[in-house]
Amino acid sequence: MVIGMLSMMMPGSGARAQETPPLKVVVLGDSLTAGYGLPADAAFPVKLQKALDAKGIRTDMINAGVSGDTASGGLERLDWSVPPDADAVIVELGANDALRGTDPKVPRKALDEIIKRLKARNIPVLLAGMLAPPNYGPDYAREFNAIYPDLAKQYDVPLYPFFLDGVATVSGLNQADGLHPTAAGVDRVVANILPSVEAFLRPVAGQKR
Repeated sequence: MVIGMLSMMMPGSGARAQETPPLKVVVLGDSLTAGYGLPADAAFPVKLQKALDAKGIRTDMINAGVSGDTASGGLERLDWSVPPDADAVIVELGANDALRGTDPKVPRKALDEIIKRLKARNIPVLLAGMLAPPNYGPDYAREFNAIYPDLAKQYDVPLYPFFLDGVATVSGLNQADGLHPTAAGVDRVVANILPSVEAFLRPVAGQKR
């Protein structure tokens, strides 16, 4: 009986592992995060949480997605969207800036400030990149697309290059507007980004134990 009690108290035991609270992860984004046109349980953060749980990484995903939001909008609500006890943040912003043809300097400045503030709060960041649509021409695309790798390098944060990789322009994976993923599209996004999120969160989880 005593041996059994001691084993339950040993570091790394199953009982101790169960006591570790889930990571509080905020997904700061736009309609792609919010789950536009989908049931609440089909939104990206919900499905990502389930996928991570299956990998043994317990999370409490906070859906801080606002449909129509720009990078500047995400910056304006950053302080109240990311609570003081957040363990990590996935930043998914910029798609609406690209769709509107906004000067790339504007989302670059906003994303720069978002990452800078989160780093100042010692909150790990995973940056999810976006690509500009082709209709604004190659010069615009070149300047816009460079935002994410540049900032990831500048602040030494992990980058998932294109949030909609394998989903954008695929008719069967997008809603009628051609912009927002269907539930199956979200599944594809989650499957594609999962290895990057897992690599991002495992060290964070290790520090929390």
